[in-house]
Amino acid sequence: MPVQHSRLLSDPPAEMLRQQLTDIRLVAADIDGTLTSRGKFTPALLQSIDLLNTQGIKLLLVTGRSAGWVSAVNNYLPVAGAIAENGGLYFSQDSSGFDLITPIKNIDEHREQLANRFWELQERYPQIQESIDNQFRVTDWTFDVAGLTDLELGEIATQCQQWNYSFTFSTIQCHIKPLYQDKGTAILQVLKQYFPQIQPTQIITVGDSPNDASMFDRELFVHSVGVANIQHYENQLSHHPQYLTKLPEVAGFCELVDLLRNL
Repeated sequence: MPVQHSRLLSDPPAEMLRQQLTDIRLVAADIDGTLTSRGKFTPALLQSIDLLNTQGIKLLLVTGRSAGWVSAVNNYLPVAGAIAENGGLYFSQDSSGFDLITPIKNIDEHREQLANRFWELQERYPQIQESIDNQFRVTDWTFDVAGLTDLELGEIATQCQQWNYSFTFSTIQCHIKPLYQDKGTAILQVLKQYFPQIQPTQIITVGDSPNDASMFDRELFVHSVGVANIQHYENQLSHHPQYLTKLPEVAGFCELVDLLRNL
């Protein structure tokens, strides 16, 4: 399959973008490296979320972060809801709990199996360390990406496939997870169940790293944006965003919000 290259968000003629994006009703965005600056939320992010809400555009968080972490963020930010663990579960804005997106019959057994796989990997790659937030997870198992080379990441992905698990990584963590659990699939499931009035053609997906690749699948999503720092992973993406922002991290997200506001 030929690579579909991205172009700058500012490149297309204004009229073309106006026609394409005039009916946007939801932005589905990754968090780390997309809505943050050096790992932190900023006043600019809160202002941009307010601008989206004023425009009648919902913000859906779509992250690899743990259920425990996402529960807190979902309750404090003025968002429509949050998908956690790379598509494993969903927190709605009007609920104190979560709904599983990935069907798991026995969570305790599932966690034990994931732990065994991690220990096997650790024997081969002793530098890997379980992520601090792993104890607050339900559907996946995470360890820090620091200290792993691109070659080693590829080897780990192959091993996980042989175990009938999938594998992905972000700027901060590696994830061992069930097959077919990904952000793109989860977004479509959440739209169908919780936002049936919104069509996939009415959303924009936004991300910055390899675990966001399914959000850039143009067979699933017509509109997708990568913030500028995603270019670091250009050769590791299975799908590329339609557009790139000029600026990295949350500044790039704000760039998109300004465009939507001024259409």
